Amino acid sequence: MARPIKKLSATKVRQEKTPGYYSDGGGLYLQISPSGSKSWIFRYARNKKSHEIGLGAYLNVPLEAARDKADGMRRALGNGDDPLAMRQSERAKIAAKMTFTECATAYIDAHKPGWKNVKHAEQWTNTLTTYAAPFIGKKDVANVDTHDVVRVLEPIWTTKNETASRVRGRMEKVLAWATTRGLRSGENPARWKGHLDTLLAKPSAVQADEHHPALPYPQISSFAAALRSIDGIAARALEFAILTAARTQEIIGAQWSEIDMDSKLWTIPAERMKMKQLHRVPLSAKAIVILKAMEKTRLDDFVFPGMTKDKGLSNMSLLAVIKRMNGAAKSKGDAPAPIWFDPKTGAPVVPHGFRSTFRDWAAECTSFPRELAEKALAHAVRSEVEAAYQRGDYLAKRAKLMDAWAEYCAGKRSRQAA
Repeated sequence: MARPIKKLSATKVRQEKTPGYYSDGGGLYLQISPSGSKSWIFRYARNKKSHEIGLGAYLNVPLEAARDKADGMRRALGNGDDPLAMRQSERAKIAAKMTFTECATAYIDAHKPGWKNVKHAEQWTNTLTTYAAPFIGKKDVANVDTHDVVRVLEPIWTTKNETASRVRGRMEKVLAWATTRGLRSGENPARWKGHLDTLLAKPSAVQADEHHPALPYPQISSFAAALRSIDGIAARALEFAILTAARTQEIIGAQWSEIDMDSKLWTIPAERMKMKQLHRVPLSAKAIVILKAMEKTRLDDFVFPGMTKDKGLSNMSLLAVIKRMNGAAKSKGDAPAPIWFDPKTGAPVVPHGFRSTFRDWAAECTSFPRELAEKALAHAVRSEVEAAYQRGDYLAKRAKLMDAWAEYCAGKRSRQAA
């Protein structure tokens, strides 16, 4: 004979005050605590063990609602499922939910120890906070889809493509991390090949060339002479940057372990290079002079140490030297505008612009092949075919190129030959 259900009435449930358990049948019980609070309990046996599941307080779950919940539990048992295990699984899924911003923060925290450049973590945080967070920051990462990714990228894809491309790559990595952690499933909506490349223009088609204000090469010897008259680590770092045609980040992060004075060679590891490929820089005699001067006052592992021990110069230190030079010219009344400026834009020159100065000089004043100057600048080879055949770095020939550049910066204007 089946056990009766719906034994309790709404009046009984409302008026009963004596502590204890009151069965409604089918495993549903009204529990009254010694304090008088009332709640619903579902009891069942599985594998010869008794289990209890709370179905909520009486004030929140009236009798009929409690019966509906109990009916769901009985159906689960009839299907061979364990209601308690199902509840625990659902709660685990809810607890495991993370927003995109939470995942981005977790990803950055997990990888930050492996990033040698401290600013790398700041750049990740800033770009994702600025561009991705307003659209998907608070969204459950499991629900981020292609539409969301495109909403983030479209507003900046043609106007700030280099930044947009970085944002896309960072979103792809965060979403991949979330998939690995079991927070989402399916294809990565931020992947480029075979996916976003069908929705957005190729970066090469919309990415404007980046032009940094540069000094015309005929003025470089005058600038170098003025620079040599300035004392300070940042001034020497800028001079070294000009002589080596290196990027600011490569200069301020230079370590003594990378320098071989005897071989006149600076070997920059791949992780510090923009293209993530090891780069060897032949050092001219004038570059060696700067290094020897810095070695005499060596403080730590940085060739150009900053104000704090075991830290290099700040990212703005080299630019500050140029601003100081231009500011000094203004204060003396020598010129109504900065002396060292790019005539094409009218803007004061910046450290990165000296790479363009070097490139223009090499193209217009020397017979050195184009690929030597490109290798000196650590530029990526444009053609895949060209890359397949150019496996060397022309170190010996580039040494002659950098010697010629150093001489030119010192005032020697004669045509150089390879």
